[in-house]
Amino acid sequence: MAGIVSEESVLGKSVEGISSGQHYHSGEALAEWRSSEQVENGITSTSPPYWDTDDEEDCGLKPSELYGKHTWKIEKFSQISKRELRSNAFEIGGYKWYILIYPQGCDVCNHLSLFLCVANHDKFLPGWSHFAQFTIAIANKDPKKSKHSDTLHRFWKKEHDWGWKKFMELSKVYDGFVDTSDNLIIKAQVQVISFFAFWGGIDQNSRRHMSREKTDVILKVIVKHFFIEKEVTSTLVMDSLYSGLKALEGQTKGKKGRVNLLGAEEMPAPIVHVENNMFVLVDDVSLLLERAATEPLPPKDEKGPQNRTKDGNSGEDFDNDSMQHDEMRLTELGRRTLEIFVLVHVFSNKIEVAYREAVALKRQEELIREEEAASQAESEKRAKRRVNDREKKSKKKQVWLAHIEILLSRDL
Repeated sequence: MAGIVSEESVLGKSVEGISSGQHYHSGEALAEWRSSEQVENGITSTSPPYWDTDDEEDCGLKPSELYGKHTWKIEKFSQISKRELRSNAFEIGGYKWYILIYPQGCDVCNHLSLFLCVANHDKFLPGWSHFAQFTIAIANKDPKKSKHSDTLHRFWKKEHDWGWKKFMELSKVYDGFVDTSDNLIIKAQVQVISFFAFWGGIDQNSRRHMSREKTDVILKVIVKHFFIEKEVTSTLVMDSLYSGLKALEGQTKGKKGRVNLLGAEEMPAPIVHVENNMFVLVDDVSLLLERAATEPLPPKDEKGPQNRTKDGNSGEDFDNDSMQHDEMRLTELGRRTLEIFVLVHVFSNKIEVAYREAVALKRQEELIREEEAASQAESEKRAKRRVNDREKKSKKKQVWLAHIEILLSRDL
């Protein structure tokens, strides 16, 4: 019976190797790749961890904790009859991962499929995502022939697994990859690219600039989302959003005109405020995202206003109290809706865009460094070859001269 013999997770820094290829499991985005030539020539990655810093308060995790390795040994590989196999979960960068393998291919024929997956992704807060650069390798008895592929990917709800459908042709798996004991060894190296390290490395002015948006931009997005163009589909929703906007403006001003929402003691702290025709996030974006995902909506008053007064009168008081309560709740719902839209828009269209650009820039810098290292290594290799050639010629010359001397001495 095929199974897992041993699995090992360790921290490390060297990249064992990379090969070209491009496949995926749950998504359709293109992946970035690096050549295996550097590995074959004995050149390892020269790149430091992304946003390498010792400031634990900003990053959350130390750079060394954002990078790790995992080894998975599969016994009796040739006897596997299951469609897929999963490794044990291993933790790197504050997240749990597992390797997923399809011995007969995933939606493809005659290929081995391999993927890196986020474990327990369904238990994460809504809107979760994180970037990771990872390498998956299958060991060969000849280390130079080991198969490696790597990529940079943003893991999120709809793309929580990523890898290669055509990682390797099945006909080549038994060409040195499965050992004499019928074991297949798979290795993974993962480097989580910390958003907190990126965010912590930005100066306060840049943070403030990215944490705001013009009110008319947000309102256009909301109108497009809730209403059909040139037609109001719900006056109730429009009234709720309008009163919510006025409530936000009133909270910012803090004057008499402030709307009384569900009682001041019941109101959650605001996520945004309005100033100079701009929506501005009131706190660090990472804290606000967590709040938005966990804070409940305004609760319904199950008891509601009583339908009869102490003196036996009913009707008018009940109607007034009920209407006032409903208006306050609709206003609070409108306010929360606006805040969520502002937060999502600012994060998706400003902060995350800057984050992606920074990741791409780091990636480009890493490739340039590796190309420079490869070029330098090749130059050193050629220089060493020239030195060896000169030494060989020198030795041949010395042998030849010695031979001449011997011949001359005989003649004499």
